[in-house]
Amino acid sequence: MERSSSNAYQKHSSEGSRDASKEKSTEEEVFVNHAEIAWHQMRKEWVGNRSKKLERPPKDSIVSLTTNYEDLLLSTEPFQQPIPLAEMVDFLVDFWHEEGLYD
Repeated sequence: MERSSSNAYQKHSSEGSRDASKEKSTEEEVFVNHAEIAWHQMRKEWVGNRSKKLERPPKDSIVSLTTNYEDLLLSTEPFQQPIPLAEMVDFLVDFWHEEGLYD
């Protein structure tokens, strides 16, 4: 039974004996996940080539080193500018360490 080339299974001949008297086939079917290949290609287009991207220089911290928990989080006023998640996490972990709330 022949399968079309659009099928996920493809035949690969092995380097076996080419003796015409043998009746066993030396072909084996290998599954090819075309959807995964297409997904990786689409992701590469979306993400781009990361090797060509320039590393961003580190930004100055938005949260001052002298800022305390109460000044930052107990105020009802909005922040002057957005605080990156990584910076906020670092701030909270440092505070929790100082207070003995984080091991």
